[in-house]
Amino acid sequence: MKLETLAKKDSLNSQNAIIAKIRDLINLKNLEPGDKLPSERMLSEKFGVSRSNVREAIQKLEFYGLLNSIPQSGTFVANIGVIAMNGMIEDILRLEDPDFKSLVETRILLELKTVRLAALRRTEEDLQKMKSALDAYTEKVLNGEDAVQEDLLFHLAIAKASGNSTMNTFMLIITPEIITNFEKYHVCDKSLAQKGIAEHQAIYEAIKNQKAQLAKQKMKEHFSELYKYCYNV
Repeated sequence: MKLETLAKKDSLNSQNAIIAKIRDLINLKNLEPGDKLPSERMLSEKFGVSRSNVREAIQKLEFYGLLNSIPQSGTFVANIGVIAMNGMIEDILRLEDPDFKSLVETRILLELKTVRLAALRRTEEDLQKMKSALDAYTEKVLNGEDAVQEDLLFHLAIAKASGNSTMNTFMLIITPEIITNFEKYHVCDKSLAQKGIAEHQAIYEAIKNQKAQLAKQKMKEHFSELYKYCYNV
């Protein structure tokens, strides 16, 4: 196992240990929805960990709706029953860091939904952002430069145009990991970048003309290499 993988696993284990301690503290103190947790400084001293580690654990629990952090006020137990909270925290602690193939598969499923919604809901401002990202991608590819980030920025612009904040958030969460690992796992050959220009253009035109089914079909065609990677087809 590589050192970076071990470090990541250690970080996840450390974060889970802090989450478990926060759960135990809530149970021990019989904290109710709306009750305030001790400060990050106090928790870090109590648990013997850094404040940054405590902050990361709190942010994760906040993401899942179990805690609410209010600037200048503190962190509070969310409006959820103790039994439900304990069950959800147990589920969170069992979650494993997703493998890259799972992230790519999730991206495919999300984007087939977002591109259809984008075609139905896009605004002129959305189209401008998509076109700007498309132009940036095209310029880099034609200059023989790496355009992975510009590629993903185009897809993020589509996700935003879908008008679904949850899908957009999921895309923002998985995108950094995908950028980091694209070349590592050799998912898309650089020779496919030129083909990507025409595919992106076709997706953009379908969204612009509000042809939802065509947009979805063009996105599916664009993901042909990713389908092969995920499903060995």
